[in-house]
Amino acid sequence: MKSYKMAILAAGLIAASHDAAAQSDAPFIGKHNIAIENGRMTPEALWAMGRIGSSKVSPDGKTIAYTVTYYSKEQNKSHSVIYTMNADGSNNKMLTTIKGGEYEPTWIKNGAKIAFLTADENGTMQIFEMNADGSERKQLSFLKKDVEGFSFSPDGQKVLYVASIPYHHSIQENDADLPKSTGMVVTDLMYKHWDEYVTSIPHPYVTNFVDGKVTEEGIDLLQGEGFESPMKPFGGMEQLAWSPDSKTIAYTCRKKEGKEYAFSTDSDIFLYDVATGKTENLCKDYTADKNMGYDINPAFSPDGKLIAWQSMERDGYESDRNRLCVMDLQKHTKTYVTEDFDSGVDGFVWNSDSKSLYFYGVWHGVSMIYSTNLKGNVKQITEGQYDFTISQLMGDKLLIGRHSMMEPDELYTLVPQTKKITQLTTENKHIMDQLHKGKVEPRWTTTTDGKQMLSWVIYPSDFNPNKKYPTLLFCEGGPQSPVSQFWSYRWNFQIMAANDYIIIAPNRRGLPGFGQEWLEQISGDYGGQCMKDYLTAIDDLCKESYVDKDRLGCVGASFGGFSVYWLAGNHDKRFKAFIAHDGIYNIEQQYVETEEMWFAQWDMKGAPWEKNNAAAQKTFAASPHLFVDKWDTPILCIQGEKDFRITTNQGESAFNAAVIRGIPAELLQFPDENHWVLKPQNGILWQRTFFRWLDKWLKK
Repeated sequence: MKSYKMAILAAGLIAASHDAAAQSDAPFIGKHNIAIENGRMTPEALWAMGRIGSSKVSPDGKTIAYTVTYYSKEQNKSHSVIYTMNADGSNNKMLTTIKGGEYEPTWIKNGAKIAFLTADENGTMQIFEMNADGSERKQLSFLKKDVEGFSFSPDGQKVLYVASIPYHHSIQENDADLPKSTGMVVTDLMYKHWDEYVTSIPHPYVTNFVDGKVTEEGIDLLQGEGFESPMKPFGGMEQLAWSPDSKTIAYTCRKKEGKEYAFSTDSDIFLYDVATGKTENLCKDYTADKNMGYDINPAFSPDGKLIAWQSMERDGYESDRNRLCVMDLQKHTKTYVTEDFDSGVDGFVWNSDSKSLYFYGVWHGVSMIYSTNLKGNVKQITEGQYDFTISQLMGDKLLIGRHSMMEPDELYTLVPQTKKITQLTTENKHIMDQLHKGKVEPRWTTTTDGKQMLSWVIYPSDFNPNKKYPTLLFCEGGPQSPVSQFWSYRWNFQIMAANDYIIIAPNRRGLPGFGQEWLEQISGDYGGQCMKDYLTAIDDLCKESYVDKDRLGCVGASFGGFSVYWLAGNHDKRFKAFIAHDGIYNIEQQYVETEEMWFAQWDMKGAPWEKNNAAAQKTFAASPHLFVDKWDTPILCIQGEKDFRITTNQGESAFNAAVIRGIPAELLQFPDENHWVLKPQNGILWQRTFFRWLDKWLKK
């Protein structure tokens, strides 16, 4: 897991529920044995599932430590525990049972101990260790700050850790004699990010590990610099790396502040010499530079001669293709080794030979694992209707994760040479075996401009082709996030299928996995071809006898929410119900409201006041609020008040407009949620409200 804060966030995104000791403050530990009535997925069943997080293989390759997070509906909170198992999945044991959660298990002392993060007696997150059987827990770090992530040097002599420091570039520090004032004097952009006001930023520190303890703060790698590393809002320890000889640290950083930060994605990979403190930028001042966008997630080759990272070419384009860049540290030459893969690299690991790498990425609606040598010869390894991820190399195998629209994440091993996949964990088998799952099929459709588009069709769990079913068009967010074989704990297609809906999820224009032209067409054309693609997909499915074309719904979040608002004024009476979550209602307002300005600037092609900028004016002319006069269909708006990406007034404005126009409408407002819904009771309310609304208008 990226950091303990990100572990908690991810747990909220894919969280589980447990009702043990529900009426007390005792931790809820272990699998939740929930009974599934009639084999149909429910919100409670979704939140009862354990969520597998980070995983690490012991140095001898014989044991795997991993985390699982459980959620309590009654306590409305999470608890993360650490498990171990043999490399073949046998002898699975839960090691941690205390009230506080444990995060980021890491093997240290040649595999004799497992280090992890948990709160000390003062409630401060610190590094602890325990034996491989969970015994002899001992605190290792005694720092005054929360440790947000950590990594021991390969020689075991030092610890690299992340902790936050006060930061007041964009929000002034208040007068010392006003400690209870909640006012903020804002002087620059990026004063807020994702769901927080930015008054602190993460910095990496390196310190000595002496006599089995970390007692000194050590050296701040960014001492005196007002920059983040790891980068907010989602970066963690994967953005930093030790060299095999323990002499160098590679870190990711965007060395910009305020307005400059808000308009740029230009992060770089830096090498920090532990002995001298000398820092070198690997992404600039070299020939044939293609590193003007995001450069993230460095990893040294096992022999220490090379370093690889994910690299985007263009500044300001957050959805640019992620190439895998490999640099020779002696020659300072770069090679992009995934040029033959016309999609982005979502994650990678080095092979033990230092001559090849394994990576995963999306192509045609699935995320597969590939290999590449240093010459860029890419080969696909996995197959099937799944999404794969890579955790770690373990001998001649890869420790991987796998999920699909029909099953949540579990851990597996993959032998690249034979392509053999072996399942290791069965965290949710006791729940999944009770469910009648809906079938998922690909469907290719010819678009209005003569191209082929892939959609996923999900059928009701007890599908009868002789019946007619209400059908939902799912609109993806991003706007450039893939409709691959994802498993969501909110936008879950199996629970929609269990409620007797057919769902079609198109890979419309703007989604990765279909080449750069397909991916990039959406920028500056929000109300154009992508909307035609949506309507093509639903119209094509309506040709089937089992689709009730008089009972169609349209649902989506983020850009999917924008799509719902836009289609509400441009659907020609196709749909009978809409649901929009955290969607853009007014594009002009969104341009000046959102915090990551690079996104608005790139995708909208400019500012609303640039009246001579035809590309920008085309975007703003497609704003959903301009078509409200054509709204004629019931709509549910959902919004988190802590969402700084698409602010709460967007959802409120859409709801207000519908009510003023006399359109049946509801607003589900979450004062304590951001762009997602992270708390279990809020998540269950979300699901119940979602289906109550659809059932009201599509099952009359």
